[in-house]
Amino acid sequence: DEDITEFLVTVSDGVSTFKSEVYVGYKYLEILIKELNTFKDQIYGGLYDIEMGEFGPEYANGAFKARLHYYATGKLCIATHQQAEFLDFSNRKEAAESKMYLKSEPVLLDNFITQLKQLNAGAVDEAELECA
Repeated sequence: DEDITEFLVTVSDGVSTFKSEVYVGYKYLEILIKELNTFKDQIYGGLYDIEMGEFGPEYANGAFKARLHYYATGKLCIATHQQAEFLDFSNRKEAAESKMYLKSEPVLLDNFITQLKQLNAGAVDEAELECA
């Protein structure tokens, strides 16, 4: 579809891994890159939410939300919530969900933004925010 893009979002804390397919608008990546470029310099308490897809059985595919927050130590803390697509289970619809809590560094966020720019340009097929 020319109006939406599908992403496979994978989150791993080194023990568990969760994947969800999400839909976003066609221009989503451009907006995300611009907003992360602003956020990356807010190392004294900055807060930013990444949201892809929609939570709930009414929506297609899955959902992803990540809250990025700089703490006084300069560390980037990331709380994620993911939901897979709803499927028939017994007599109701259910979706697998995951919440993970990760830490990263400002320089790794810079690397991620660079990778997102390459992804948006079609030069690469994926982008990864490394976590410590």
